[in-house]
Amino acid sequence: MQDHKSVPLNDFVELSEQQMKQRASDLLASSKRRHSIRSFSDKPVPKEIIETCIKIAATAPSGANHQPWHFVAINSQDVKKQIRTAAEDLERSFYKGRAGDEWLNALKPLGTDAQKPYLEHAPWLIAIFSQKKGGIHSEDKNTNYYVHESVGIATGFLINALHQSGLVTLTHTPKPMSFLTEICGRDKDNERPYMLIIAGYPAADATVPEHALVKKDFDEIATVL
Repeated sequence: MQDHKSVPLNDFVELSEQQMKQRASDLLASSKRRHSIRSFSDKPVPKEIIETCIKIAATAPSGANHQPWHFVAINSQDVKKQIRTAAEDLERSFYKGRAGDEWLNALKPLGTDAQKPYLEHAPWLIAIFSQKKGGIHSEDKNTNYYVHESVGIATGFLINALHQSGLVTLTHTPKPMSFLTEICGRDKDNERPYMLIIAGYPAADATVPEHALVKKDFDEIATVL
């Protein structure tokens, strides 16, 4: 194996088996309270919380440690309005038939439609971009590897960080999302919009579709060998 520099693992904290079980149990209980919300309060959320959650997302593993992601945190009401206008233009064509009957039928139990008021109403939107080229330094222009997988893991970290910080979220992926590149002023040659995360507090009358509460049993999603 090629020689490489390394440092001692000096920040690992070993827990007792009981502590591990308790932490895992507590995390499961907390995770069960995570819901995708489509009705947000306009109550402000401090920028520091959003920035810290993005820092947590950036600790995710990535191919060759290239960290092929960029997060744009959007609080500007003008920018949020631009995003809502562009997204709803796409969503109208989606719900008018571009999606196809099977997809639209799958969405019916969730009660979604082309109207996305939360894109303006929620205090924060976080646009996530994947990068084709980069490296461990911002000026690097190397090929990035396992980009989709790496950004997907970081996105999961971000959603959980926002939830554990006391906020609710919604994932939004209008197709195509190229309008985000222009609105956010990103490099269209190197970056591709990956996902839009809406974050904030739930509205007082927020609801959760019963359909979304149905989760598969453990033996349906996992095999222990």
